[in-house]
Amino acid sequence: MSSSPGVFSAKLRSALRQLPNLPRALALVWYAAPRYAIAWVALLLVSGLLPVVTVLLTRLLVNALPPALSREVQAGALRPVLLWFLFLASTLAAGEILHALSTWVRTALSELVQDYVVGLIHRQSASVDLAFYESADYYDRLHRARSEAAYRPVAMLESTGTLLQSAITLAAMSAVLVPFSWWLPAALLLSTLPACYVVIRSVVRQYRWRQASTADERRAWYYDWLLTSGDAAAELRLFALGSGFSQRYQDLRQHLRQERLKLAQQQGLAEALARTVGLAIGGAALLWMARRVLAGHGTLGDLAVLVQAFWQGQQLMRSLLENAGQLLAHGLFVGNLFEFLGLKQQIVDPPQPTAFPAPVQQEIHFRQISFRYPGSSRWALQGFDLRVPAGQIVAVVGPNGAGKTTLIKLLCRLYDPTAGSVNIDGLDLRQLSVGELRQQITALFQQPVRYNDTLAANIALASTDGPPAPAAVAAAAAAAGAEQLAARLPEGYQTLLGKMFLDGTELSGGEWQRVALARAFLRQAQIILLDEPTSAMDSWAEADWMRRFRSLAAGRTVIVITHRFTTAMRADRIHVMDAGRIIESGTHEDLLSHNGLYAQSWRQQMEAASSTTSPKAAAGAIAPEADP
Repeated sequence: MSSSPGVFSAKLRSALRQLPNLPRALALVWYAAPRYAIAWVALLLVSGLLPVVTVLLTRLLVNALPPALSREVQAGALRPVLLWFLFLASTLAAGEILHALSTWVRTALSELVQDYVVGLIHRQSASVDLAFYESADYYDRLHRARSEAAYRPVAMLESTGTLLQSAITLAAMSAVLVPFSWWLPAALLLSTLPACYVVIRSVVRQYRWRQASTADERRAWYYDWLLTSGDAAAELRLFALGSGFSQRYQDLRQHLRQERLKLAQQQGLAEALARTVGLAIGGAALLWMARRVLAGHGTLGDLAVLVQAFWQGQQLMRSLLENAGQLLAHGLFVGNLFEFLGLKQQIVDPPQPTAFPAPVQQEIHFRQISFRYPGSSRWALQGFDLRVPAGQIVAVVGPNGAGKTTLIKLLCRLYDPTAGSVNIDGLDLRQLSVGELRQQITALFQQPVRYNDTLAANIALASTDGPPAPAAVAAAAAAAGAEQLAARLPEGYQTLLGKMFLDGTELSGGEWQRVALARAFLRQAQIILLDEPTSAMDSWAEADWMRRFRSLAAGRTVIVITHRFTTAMRADRIHVMDAGRIIESGTHEDLLSHNGLYAQSWRQQMEAASSTTSPKAAAGAIAPEADP
């Protein structure tokens, strides 16, 4: 952890380059709560002058005591003492009131700013390209933004305000000391220089350590999530994984704790040494003033003023330096927020978007597509070409890793192809508005989200025109075969789903899939994309759903990704993918007669299941594997 002066100087210069974050952070505070910000700064300024008033009133009170005590007790002898005492008590009471008021304003300001900044983080997280989620660096940046930046802008404002308050008070204290001797303010400054070095050095070391430890902190959070979430609960118990994950968590926490304690120990020793030097300088100044008083060159009130002014001056200098260090630290850490908010999207609208074809009349054309995921050296698609005629149901089948799901991601423009283009009626998707394109598409993804909300709310999430009518929700549920599920639930469509909140009802995998299908069907989009829509259904439910789906999809363009041949066989056309290319195309009967990969897979499924059930039911019951 040690560093040479040259290295430290370089790190300090690097840290100081983050100071431009200060106006940006203060702007965030202003946008979030301008009135509270003004009130809080005003309270800080007033509070900054009160210690000086207290020192001056103390001097007047102490100087009024000897004359009052030397006189005979008369009616008005103690009046000046009582008057100055009353002023001093009122000033102290005002300080307490201002402190309480500042605390309340600060709390309100902090809450408003935290909510505002978290809102910025949420909006950025919801809008960045899907490619960012392929990068561990993105998760490190997100972790730092979420764990630090939500409160740093307010802390930055606090440090700035306290710095300003301390500077005002310190300037006034220095003005009080100058009449005694010009060198007393200089001695006050000199006594805090060692602390200045310690503060800056500590800030730089803490920042470097936090940056370097982000990955370990995230991994510790991951083990904590595994141990406390319901997603891993079953395997955690079946395979007795709890103690192992808990030990890994504790090992990481011990490592982080030891490093943090080592930093704290080094900082504590340096601060103790710096304060000892400061106390020695302060003690020398006070001895000098005591000798002046004993020599008759000052009063007891002067000595009281100097003791208070110098002592408070030292405290203020330390506070000023600490707040300057905190300001530097906040500037460094709030840089993580601006770094995250500054992530640039690649999936953006063109300068002049072309209107989406309404309706789609010709085709969707995957034109000589080559694509690989960020950070991967393997091509998911290479030289891929596929035409999907408008108004048809097209099924895409093939082994795992063939690139089937990638087609849906490219058509939704979650990614752009590395080479080639995806066209709709001859228009490259990059010529269209991203928002308008996605409004014309509805999709069931391979792993649909299970939202812990009511059944009606789960379905209604796909609506882009405000809350849908109950009849529209019911129609979407019927299209997905979920109307019987709604009838069985205790409160129908208003039943809370999932077990995350009180009184929630858990569903089976197939039931959750029907809910996701209903959500997809609610949106009356021109293009329907379904990735394994029947994977969690039994063969009877699949047959019932397919009958409904044909009528629902009439006039719309549908792409179905599936491993189930009983689903694929009902499509107008089937395309077989392997290694990122189309190797066969045709109807179910055509592909069986060609005796290619499709026919071989069909026969293998039939032979494997023929001993236990009918071929058609057996094929429908085969569960798919994940397709990347």
